[in-house]
Amino acid sequence: MTSLLIGVYIACELIANVTAAKPVALFGLVAPGGVFIYALTFTLLDLLHERLGQKGVRTLVYTAFIANGLLAGYIAVIAAMPAPPFYTNQDAFVAVLGSTPRIVFASLTAYLISSLLDVEVYARLRERFAHAAWSRILLSNTVSTAVDSAIFVVIAFAGIMPVLPLILGQYAIKMAVTVASLPLAYAIRSARRYVTEA
Repeated sequence: MTSLLIGVYIACELIANVTAAKPVALFGLVAPGGVFIYALTFTLLDLLHERLGQKGVRTLVYTAFIANGLLAGYIAVIAAMPAPPFYTNQDAFVAVLGSTPRIVFASLTAYLISSLLDVEVYARLRERFAHAAWSRILLSNTVSTAVDSAIFVVIAFAGIMPVLPLILGQYAIKMAVTVASLPLAYAIRSARRYVTEA
């Protein structure tokens, strides 16, 4: 179960970066398309904290950071390479996948800081709320998703567009996903106990 969760966590991180290229409008809020699956990564990180411990989950954050950097770097290299004459989608490829360096830097910076913060906050809450996993997930995500939203939007869009509405929109969506993911967290914990007992 732990290996599966690690794979899903890293996959969600990569999927979020690829799908972030398309903005979506939902209930009057505008956010990158990757925000929904990215918000889930904070809950997955907290679940993995229970299995890997603080040191192990911190290593996982660095691993996902390297994977995201590798993805962004490889896409940039492929986008810059010349295409054969029959390939007519070069502009579309660059438009969809070739995020600007500022966006990539904002994404990677926000991810690393907010995820490491989530690890620390969750560890402290684990000491205080030993029998209430839902409260640890909810409280740690409340802090880390706020920091993530603020860092990403300010670095990516400051001076280009008003940042406060973007921060609030992303934060609202991320917290909605967090609340919706709480039953999933308990289902995964129950499945793990079932597998262990079987």
